Amino acid sequence: MTDEYDRLLKQFFNDLMLVSHRADLTAETYTLSCEAFLSYLVEHNTDLKDVSLQVLFDFLVARRQEGCSEVTIAKDISALRAFGSYLHRKNIWKENYTLELDRPQVNRALPRVLSVEQVEALLAAIDVSKPLGIRDRALFELIYSCGLRISEAAGILISNIYFNEHIVIVRGKGDKERIVPFGTDASIWLHKWLDEARPSIVKGKQVPQVFVNFRGKPLSRKGIWKNFQTLEELSGVHAKVHTLRHSFATHLLAGGADLRSVQELLGHSDLSTTQIYTHIEDEQLQYYHKGYFPGHKKTSINKEEE
Repeated sequence: MTDEYDRLLKQFFNDLMLVSHRADLTAETYTLSCEAFLSYLVEHNTDLKDVSLQVLFDFLVARRQEGCSEVTIAKDISALRAFGSYLHRKNIWKENYTLELDRPQVNRALPRVLSVEQVEALLAAIDVSKPLGIRDRALFELIYSCGLRISEAAGILISNIYFNEHIVIVRGKGDKERIVPFGTDASIWLHKWLDEARPSIVKGKQVPQVFVNFRGKPLSRKGIWKNFQTLEELSGVHAKVHTLRHSFATHLLAGGADLRSVQELLGHSDLSTTQIYTHIEDEQLQYYHKGYFPGHKKTSINKEEE
């Protein structure tokens, strides 16, 4: 990436936010896709002004060969369309070839779900002897316990957590707020993080977000994703952060929760989005857990630290 392209991406991001009035998450996603596109141009010695429809096709083929899913490719195309429109308005492109790109038909696959034992193994792999390990344990406990999206977890404020009631106020898609209960394990690790570990990192600074990085600044979505990748390697459990959300929903439904309640907890605006979890085979669900969303096996903090 060149300095010129870095400046262009920042200008594009600002345009998405201030002119197109896109949501923060959409603007970030589009910018990341366009960053990948510009990096591709640099790698192939192609100037932005010389981009043709063939270059766009070649980029998308390269993304597919890298292992990107149909969903990711569809997001890339949406991002390129927005980017093309911006470049055309700024007279950087005389012709907007991105209008020729068609979004692929995305087949809705069943979400991958972890068993309770796998969730336990994943969380137990976290080294809680260090402050950032305690942070990660609290973070991923909360994501699993509440079925949070990664962006929702990153944005949770200390003032949004009510320990006596065991609930957290979550700001989801479309800036909509919802109230979600959290379990005992999440409560234990959140207390340990906020009362013991976090103060040693923020060192008196006023940071409203619950989760911070080693510099005491709000933990980003990218930071959460990278930390989870490390955890995945340590535990041997192959998953994504979003898999914890899928597991939360699936375990609830299999345990007897009604679809409408799970829809509210997940923050889905459309019930059909929640219904995808009902298509996972009952046999598989019964194997995943016993009882009504038991979470994982209860262990004391001291035992975890041994």
